[in-house]
Amino acid sequence: MTSVQENQHFQEKKSSPKRDRLEARIPSEQKSLFQKAADLQGKSLTEFLINSAQQEALKTIREYEILKLGKEDQRVFMEALLNYDVPNEALRSAAKQYLEAF
Repeated sequence: MTSVQENQHFQEKKSSPKRDRLEARIPSEQKSLFQKAADLQGKSLTEFLINSAQQEALKTIREYEILKLGKEDQRVFMEALLNYDVPNEALRSAAKQYLEAF
């Protein structure tokens, strides 16, 4: 290998992200199912599994965050219902205009 080739090889290794390995032992029926689905999508088994796992992970995180945000929203809403201010003149006037318009 020439010094130019060595430098290119080093740069490629340096710039590529670190890859971790993930292994799982599964029943052959399950592997066949996954392989069939991958074939139907025109993907390799690895591509199919990584894509499916990533989508499921993102979905789980979104659902958790929505649920967590939902509880905080509930708390804020209940606080506003229980501890409200009396409407001032500007709010009463705006409400009257809205009701008259609709």
